[in-house]
Amino acid sequence: MALIRPLNGTSPRLGENCFLAETAVLIGDVTLGDHCSVWYGAVLRGDVNPIRLGNRVNIQDGAVLHTLHRRSVVEIGDDVSVGHNAVVHGARVEHDCLIGMGATLLDNAVVHSGTIIAAGALVLSGQECEPGSVYAGVPARKVKTLTPEEQHRMIHLNAEHYLTYASWYTAGGE
Repeated sequence: MALIRPLNGTSPRLGENCFLAETAVLIGDVTLGDHCSVWYGAVLRGDVNPIRLGNRVNIQDGAVLHTLHRRSVVEIGDDVSVGHNAVVHGARVEHDCLIGMGATLLDNAVVHSGTIIAAGALVLSGQECEPGSVYAGVPARKVKTLTPEEQHRMIHLNAEHYLTYASWYTAGGE
């Protein structure tokens, strides 16, 4: 069973039909929408400010979500995938985004809807990423504008696949 720990009078809140891996950690002021999944070794540490996830969000293995004390929050919209070992530190990610493996989003960064942050990219504090784009590099820069078809294929289908994967685990792996 995942570690779900209240802190300072606030307990993590889960929406309907969420999957939490046995080694996932949720602490304090963390709220998950419906049909979310938090995978092995992921940590959502809402000890100093809130972490809010929309519906159908997947936080993949080893990812860390945290904030700055009284200076930033984590807000993640619907249908977002946060890749393996990514760090979201006090950033806002709107709907239908893909945060690549090992990417880092710093405090008060904003990733607008339909955007991909490439694996290993660094989105700086306060940086805004345009909607429907791909950002890559250190620091992250816009490298491509996505078509609606590419957004569907690369972002939406990824989120859908994680709904399927989570269903395998909640069904007992049969």
